Amino acid sequence: MKITLKLFASLSIRLPAEARSSHCLQLDLDPGTTVLAVIQLMGLQSGECAIVLVDGVWVATGDRATKVLEEGQALAIWPPVAGG
Repeated sequence: MKITLKLFASLSIRLPAEARSSHCLQLDLDPGTTVLAVIQLMGLQSGECAIVLVDGVWVATGDRATKVLEEGQALAIWPPVAGG
C-alpha cells in the first residue's frame, strides 16, 4: 500500500535530499503497517515526534503502536518546537 509521509522542521533531514523541499515522501508499505512502524523505519525516536497526524487527525503517543495506516493516507510528523 502507498502512503504519503510528511516530515517537518528539523525532521525533514531524514528525508532523501530530493524530497526535503516538499517535506513529502511516498512510501510503499505492507498492509497492516502502524504509525509506530513508520516512525521506527525512518529512524525517529518517540521524543522527536511531538505532533503526529494521520489525514489531519491527531494520533496520541499511546495509540501509535496500534494505529494501522491505510492506502492513500498521509502521515505528518512535527518535532517539539518552542517559540516566543
